[in-house]
Amino acid sequence: MDKLIISIIIGGIAGVIDVIPMLLQKLDKYANISAFIHWIVLGIIISYVQMPLAPWLQGLVIAELSALPIVTIVAKEDTKSIIPILVMSAILGILVGISTAKFA
Repeated sequence: MDKLIISIIIGGIAGVIDVIPMLLQKLDKYANISAFIHWIVLGIIISYVQMPLAPWLQGLVIAELSALPIVTIVAKEDTKSIIPILVMSAILGILVGISTAKFA
């Protein structure tokens, strides 16, 4: 399958994993849609960026860097959400890095 399609699928899977807890917390639908799209885009970015790092570390670095603007916006209203956002970004970033290196 084409690398782009595989990257989108991997990102979509990560997006679903990220959105499930958000749905359980009954967060705003726009936050859910934004998180899902964020991971689709990250699936593409992580798979195409060439860094001199192991795939898991590349995924971690890119996911955490891309989470910083989100954390900044969320921190204004809910500082308790900062750690869960960063932890979920780290876990999913690592998984997307490993998955895209293996399958894309």
